[in-house]
Amino acid sequence: MIHLISHSIKFLFFIIILQSCGDSQKTTSKNTNIQSKSFQDKLVEANKMYVKRESDEIDQYVAHRGWAMTTTGTGLRYMITKKGDGIAAVIGKYALVNFKITLLDGTLCYSSDSTGAKRFLIGEDNVESGLHEGIQLLHVGDKAVFILPSHLAHGLIGDESKIPPKSSVIYDIELVSIR
Repeated sequence: MIHLISHSIKFLFFIIILQSCGDSQKTTSKNTNIQSKSFQDKLVEANKMYVKRESDEIDQYVAHRGWAMTTTGTGLRYMITKKGDGIAAVIGKYALVNFKITLLDGTLCYSSDSTGAKRFLIGEDNVESGLHEGIQLLHVGDKAVFILPSHLAHGLIGDESKIPPKSSVIYDIELVSIR
């Protein structure tokens, strides 16, 4: 009988230890999840602050020049400077554009004068998402100015050549043809 009680106590003790280990793992897991969530919240907040600051810089640039630009829901600013009379640009068609890309400080990055016109498949080719969005606002013959915030241009890393990380870019663009 004493032997049975001794085994029962050992078994009960073993169960208590297992239970406490499980609780500590749950607590550690909960703490890690809370810390991870807190870190994510801080990153989101920091990103919102950066996007707001960048948006303010673009707004100041536009105001300084007296431009009447429209802002889309994504943050793309655009202004059509010359109306053409051609067909509209749509997803799935090839656009041919003349362009000049500069930074807000005036630095010229790329130009079709030196590289030739750019041809891309709207909505699919590997060009800036802001260019895909903006080109769909144009008709053949239109000239426009697009200002792409960094998240619509080359993002956190730039283009690893002439466009620095986290840079807004300005496109002076002409839609030459749609095919």
